[in-house]
Amino acid sequence: MSASPSDLKKASEGRLAPDRVLAIIPALNEADHIETCIRSLMQGHAWLRDVALVVADGGSRDDTTAIVAALMTEFPNLSLIHNPARVQAAAINLAAETCATKITRYLVRCDAHSIYPEDFIWQVAQALEQTQAASVVIAMDAVGRSCFEKANAWIVDTPLGSGGAAHRGGRVSGYVDHGHHAGFDLAMFKSLGGYDASFSHNEDAEYDERVNQAGGRVFLDANIRIQYIPRGRVTSLARQYFSYGKGRARTISKHHQRLKTRQALPIFALLASVLGLAVGGLFPPALILPVGYVFVLIIASIGVALWQRSWCGLFAGFASGVIHMSWATGFLAQFVRLFARHK
Repeated sequence: MSASPSDLKKASEGRLAPDRVLAIIPALNEADHIETCIRSLMQGHAWLRDVALVVADGGSRDDTTAIVAALMTEFPNLSLIHNPARVQAAAINLAAETCATKITRYLVRCDAHSIYPEDFIWQVAQALEQTQAASVVIAMDAVGRSCFEKANAWIVDTPLGSGGAAHRGGRVSGYVDHGHHAGFDLAMFKSLGGYDASFSHNEDAEYDERVNQAGGRVFLDANIRIQYIPRGRVTSLARQYFSYGKGRARTISKHHQRLKTRQALPIFALLASVLGLAVGGLFPPALILPVGYVFVLIIASIGVALWQRSWCGLFAGFASGVIHMSWATGFLAQFVRLFARHK
């Protein structure tokens, strides 16, 4: 869905007036990305300069807030609020409660780690208007700058990286159970109590589950695509996916869900590898489990390097392994914690 100048002019004069839309960027220590993010969101038709754009900062210790403050002189519609709870879910809830007006209809969520296409905010709001969906989710195309970021980006949008999630590089629009959050019908968002702010991660999937239970619909618009910059350090990537795994365990426990196959596979890979290493000394054939897993990652690395014609691709299997093992460890750690709590 692309926005022509005439489309935007009609929208600004009709039902989709800019004061009916509120865009929010949760941020915490995003000095390396926040300016690029904001400038990309403001790129396009003048309509965008009349949409309230709020950065909800969770107490950044770097130059994030200083950068935003400087940009506020260039973009009068940009504002900065403090999010004392720090987590993204609380940031969205806070902005929805304190920055929305009586005529705000749509909420657009933006990620400080992303680069947005021209007229992104309008496209998301227009998709909400046309589909009347409770939520609009979008496709993510991972891109990297450093060698490890590139390898991470190349593998994460494949089945070996993300398990084939529809919003990870997906090309088909339609109604889905879950996807990368971009926009909400504000009335529905508030009626469901917004995000569960006790979730530091996976708050989006948990919210989508409540939308589905309430009879709402989640629409994936694959024509609206963003570039996402993945973590460039191994430790950061591991922490990110460890937290994702914990969040997924909480969502499954809260809503009594079953694991999907793509979610169960990393857990199986971790348990099988640990078991193989544990008993391999007594029963050497068991070593085929961890060795086989590593072999798959090595083949993936070689395949990505040849596919992208870059030696950086040799890190792809390693990045995939970090994603799998960290996610599975986080999931199992949270699952054990929840099980012990309910005994």
